[in-house]
Amino acid sequence: MRRAPGWLGLVVLAGVAFASAGADYQTQWPLAVPDGNAGMYRVSLDAGVYATARSPWLDDVDIVDARGQPVAAQLFAPERPGAAAPERVPAPWFALPAATVGAPADLALAVERAGDGSVLRVQAQASAATAAAPVATGWLVDASAVEASIAALVVDWTGARDPFEAAYRIEGSDDLREWRVLQPRVVLLDLARGGQRLRQPRVPVEASARYLRLVPLTGAEGLVLTRVEAELAVGSAPSPAPQWRELDAQPSGGTARTEFVYLLDGRFPVDHVDLALPGSGTGEWTLYSRESSDAAWVRRAGPWVAYSIGRDQRSPPQRLAAAVRDRHWRLVAADTQAAAPVLRLGWHPEMLVFVAGDAPPYRLVAGSARTSRAGSPVAQSLAAIRTTRGEDWQPPRATLGPPAPLAGEAALRPARDWRAWLLWSLLVAGALLVAWFSASLLRTPRT
Repeated sequence: MRRAPGWLGLVVLAGVAFASAGADYQTQWPLAVPDGNAGMYRVSLDAGVYATARSPWLDDVDIVDARGQPVAAQLFAPERPGAAAPERVPAPWFALPAATVGAPADLALAVERAGDGSVLRVQAQASAATAAAPVATGWLVDASAVEASIAALVVDWTGARDPFEAAYRIEGSDDLREWRVLQPRVVLLDLARGGQRLRQPRVPVEASARYLRLVPLTGAEGLVLTRVEAELAVGSAPSPAPQWRELDAQPSGGTARTEFVYLLDGRFPVDHVDLALPGSGTGEWTLYSRESSDAAWVRRAGPWVAYSIGRDQRSPPQRLAAAVRDRHWRLVAADTQAAAPVLRLGWHPEMLVFVAGDAPPYRLVAGSARTSRAGSPVAQSLAAIRTTRGEDWQPPRATLGPPAPLAGEAALRPARDWRAWLLWSLLVAGALLVAWFSASLLRTPRT
């Protein structure tokens, strides 16, 4: 009886030790972090990671420390994890005389432009009526290289008095001759009181124009611009070009068909589709996909007309409504095709954001049928950091090293549920212990 509790304790300890075993993944990539004290990092997933992952939700991709223990990590959309910061591009600017406060501008502008419309040099001279009064400084912003609607201008300046508040009228033009009012009054300010500071360097535009003019209204004396950036409207920033996987149709005994089946070699987040037709041709197509070979087909795009005429005339890629990680794809043609087209699936790399622990270096691991990434509130932590560092703050970017095998193909075989076996073993052992104890009591003579 005195030995039984000790034996039972060994069984429990063995179960605890087994439960604390490390994750089992197929492949690992070392991570290089730029700043060891940042605390939070982001890493862009490459084609090798997607080719290794097996989970349709990509939860078999994780970050582990030097001890093999996972750290807090969360998957984010491509390019910008969490709340996306607005896209900003630098814009050239030129100083020019402006009207006196409260009077309209009357300027003679001599502008030298390049062949693409960009401004090279500006010479401005005020009329006699305007020059007779004190003149403030206006600014001409060359936005001819911005191929999107401009949400705002973000500027920086020197030479202004302290405290500073200046009002401007924003005008727009496409030819430097005809101007229209875009914003009747915007304000730049820099105020300080009691150790606190309020600075407003952003002025709204909310329009599309090749050239912008800031006409001073009040308080602009002495201000000299040192930086101007055009903030693009939400949805106007040009999207990065997708990366492509080119797939050949699966072999078939027929020579002329209307359906072609393809197999994708990874869990890529496919959001674009394109066809490479053999030679010149045209046709109407519908695209389907499914998760497994026994699942139902789901229509993803089309019907749309894809064509290839000559060397340069090709139909544009089709954008899917949402990213799809399916492995099986099917093209259906409206008419019989003599040859199968090459299916091009486009994708954008996602970001895995993780919180560094106290045991560097770190590794990215992927490919497992045994374990998965645990849920972590990384998004909430990222939002809290941005309240102090600014909405456009991003974690430093970590980079992937060369891949190396970890558990190999063994990680892709489902592990036995040892926890269930252990639980049943403990229950059976407890029942045997109770039976043995009861039998002992029955054999003991009554006193």
